[in-house]
Amino acid sequence: QVQLVESGGGLVQAGGSLRLSCAASGRTFRTYTMGWFRQAPGKEREFVAAISWSGGSTYYADSVKGRFTISRDNAKNTVYLQMNSLKPEDTAVYYCAADLYGSSWYARPREYDYWGQGTQVTVSS
Repeated sequence: QVQLVESGGGLVQAGGSLRLSCAASGRTFRTYTMGWFRQAPGKEREFVAAISWSGGSTYYADSVKGRFTISRDNAKNTVYLQMNSLKPEDTAVYYCAADLYGSSWYARPREYDYWGQGTQVTVSS
């Protein structure tokens, strides 16, 4: 079993920044591909960013490229999402997820094996 706990969400004005954290249990965290997804009311869950087990490869949705940065600290079993230049359309519940098997389909929610409970991010205009 892998447990994921997100933190760092909140209310911020447009143009502001937030950093989300996701703390994971498990001794093999360093082998997982980790992803961030988000879901706005009435919309499907969408891919935001992913990072390979080593941190050497990162992937972003076009909508956040250049504004968000995903990173990880394997010594702390934690993955981060630094969000800058936030926009009202970034408002959503943000989830981190763990892919234990390193699928190439990192943008597909169904490829992930474990999910956190989510943290709300609200960007006011």
